[in-house]
Amino acid sequence: MEKKIMVAVDGSPYSLNSLDYLARLFKDDATINLHLHAVVSEAGSGQNWMYEVDPLREHTPLTERRRITAEKFLRDAFARMVRNGFSEERLTFAAEVSQLKAAAAIHQEASRGIYDALVIGRRGMGKVGEFFFGSVSAFLIEQCHDVPLWVIDGEVTSSRYLLAVHCKPQSLLAADHLAYIAGTHPEVEILLYHSSTLFGSEETAAPEDFHPIWGKKWCDQYLDIENYLFYAHAQVLKDHGVSPKRITQLKMEWNLDISRDLIKQAKKHDCGTIVIGRRPREAAKGLLGGVSDRALSQAQNLALWLVG
Repeated sequence: MEKKIMVAVDGSPYSLNSLDYLARLFKDDATINLHLHAVVSEAGSGQNWMYEVDPLREHTPLTERRRITAEKFLRDAFARMVRNGFSEERLTFAAEVSQLKAAAAIHQEASRGIYDALVIGRRGMGKVGEFFFGSVSAFLIEQCHDVPLWVIDGEVTSSRYLLAVHCKPQSLLAADHLAYIAGTHPEVEILLYHSSTLFGSEETAAPEDFHPIWGKKWCDQYLDIENYLFYAHAQVLKDHGVSPKRITQLKMEWNLDISRDLIKQAKKHDCGTIVIGRRPREAAKGLLGGVSDRALSQAQNLALWLVG
């Protein structure tokens, strides 16, 4: 089954890092197709009066220059992916001129229902990174719940995945997304890990909360809530064709900060990608939402896939 992934491109080194990450993971996977997308925003340009003076004018001169530059970035990104092993027929690109701000336009395009994931590059943290994190990335992390969001921070060299295991439907959805995207790769390596907090209680979903997606019969057979759903997560992966030999269950640990522990475990076991299920946007922040937010603020040279 073909999958289509949207990649936000802006010509920055952070955008290039995300391209290199995708090439490293998927250059030999013929089912993965990429759409490279750049946005030129006219929001707040203050030059809309020019359309009233000249209704045939398509864009302002400044916007047109930016569009030409964006198309150059896209052609360079296209060529970079081809050099890194992607075949041309698996790549498309488009520069969009929008009246929306860039982040909102990217989200609107990603939400059309034709993409299996949205990929964005992010600056490393620090003062400059924090400033950037407060704009496009922060908006998409907050608003983009209708399509899985992959946030690539820095240079990611490992192709192993750490799947965060929790007793919530969102966590099983994260396993389903990971298996759907990467499960056909014969060399995929997935590590299952559950981190428990030393203080406070962990939310546990009732079995019937899983029924709408997986059905009562499947849940009766595979849900192991008393075991933090390790078995259920592994079964979701195997249902998509992941070999049991490629699935490893790590020993559960207790920690003060689950997000920091996930990053520590990813580094310890040489995982380049952490996959986390999170609450829907309209839900109150809880364990999963807080963990994904804090993990994003601490991640360096890691990719985080946020599902839900």
